[in-house]
Amino acid sequence: MTTATARPAAKVNATEQMVDMAWGRMQLLKKGSGEPVFVYHHDVGNPGWLPFYEALAQKHTVYVPSHPGYPKSQLPEWARTVRDLATLHLWLINELGLQSVSAVGLGFGGWIAAEMATMDHRLLKKLVLVNSMGMQPKEGEILDQFLVSTTEYTKLCFHDQKAFERQYGEPDIDQLEFWELCREMTTRVAWKPYMFNQSMPHLIGGVRTPTLLVAAKQDKVVPMDCAKRYLAGLPNARLEVLDSAGHFAEMEKPNELAKLVNDFLAKK
Repeated sequence: MTTATARPAAKVNATEQMVDMAWGRMQLLKKGSGEPVFVYHHDVGNPGWLPFYEALAQKHTVYVPSHPGYPKSQLPEWARTVRDLATLHLWLINELGLQSVSAVGLGFGGWIAAEMATMDHRLLKKLVLVNSMGMQPKEGEILDQFLVSTTEYTKLCFHDQKAFERQYGEPDIDQLEFWELCREMTTRVAWKPYMFNQSMPHLIGGVRTPTLLVAAKQDKVVPMDCAKRYLAGLPNARLEVLDSAGHFAEMEKPNELAKLVNDFLAKK
């Protein structure tokens, strides 16, 4: 069992707890009231409580778990794939005693949420995939983060570099170490094949969960074709394109994205 060391936490405007399960512990941020919504973070780790989460928490109980093996959450030694991480996230929902939840996956977290849906779509009331990885594009390629530094990769995740500066400022040694730990874990589960599951186009055909796909028009990391392939394979999905935003759309356009998500979750 391993636990990554986290950088000193910024002030979190939410409840933080460690959930103990048979295989280990997971960090969980929680705030709000209403129906449960789980948000699954990017491959650069959980940045803490974001304005996007806050906007969702005005209408829902929002849960933001840190992925197993990423800072503050443990990892069982047998976990080697993104599908394994998805299994552990399903375990967490069961441990919390929740019978039906909605899931919002961001980038790499979208891949995890998609895998969860293929395993237990009846658990998921609604599914939102934002700039989701997990699908091999037929046009273009998912950016190979291992060709650049962690700082450069994170900058490439933004369309507007001022948004990067607002979120991270000048990254200090603790932030750089945090990103390196996340990259080490990403390498473990998503390197070969890089950032997709070859079975995904076939598995998602059985997912009946109403799904909102969001693709940022200026995403430099995940090609638009990934969202189009999810749209083609999911039986009950629609696609929205968000302009003036990059891969980290929730940090660049938190209010616009939250409105899309809240409106979708409210729809009967």
